[in-house]
Order: sequence, then C-alpha cells, then structure tokens
Amino acid sequence: MFAMQLKAHHTPLEWVELPDPEPGPDEIRIRIGACGVCRTDLHVVDGELPHATLPIIPGHEIVGRIDKLGNNVTGLSVGERVGVPWLGHTCGHCYYCTHGMENLCDHPL
Repeated sequence: MFAMQLKAHHTPLEWVELPDPEPGPDEIRIRIGACGVCRTDLHVVDGELPHATLPIIPGHEIVGRIDKLGNNVTGLSVGERVGVPWLGHTCGHCYYCTHGMENLCDHPL
C-alpha cells in the first residue's frame, strides 16, 4: 500500500510503500477512496501530542470499498462501500452515550 507517513515531528510527511495489512478474524481491509485528516492528526504532526508513537500515518476518517474480509466477518462483502468515522466504538451506557453525545463517551475505543 502507499501512504503518507510522519517519521518525526515538525517534518514533512513522506510517501512510503508498505506491505498490505492483512485483516484479523473480525476485521475488514478497505481500499481507501478518501481520507480526512482531523485536527488531532495535525497536533501529532506539529509535535503537540508528544506521546504519539512514530512513525504514524495520519488520517483515520475514511471512505472506501472492502477488498478483503477477515474469517469471522459476516454481513459485509468484498466491493461494498463503507465509511469509518473518527470514533470506532462507544460504550452506549454512560451519561453522554444515553444523551446523544457519543463523541464525549467515558469509555471510547
């Protein structure tokens, strides 16, 4: 896969070619069509989040098509268009989740 990778804070992103990742049993692999870079990603690039592990590929808000399924995945198929939001999982039980403010979830993943 091709990606733009940050290898050190305050440096330009570098074009890299990496091996295609293999999806785990409950995962899918997506051929990305569009990717958003959020403000948190820019904080990492600017060195304002020093705990970030480098190298890193900024951008995690994506839309694309499934190109490989993990062994346990059901209900999805190769070629299907999918999107990945900035927040992958919320608990569904805390105050914020039960009041329509999932982005503030006490136990996000």
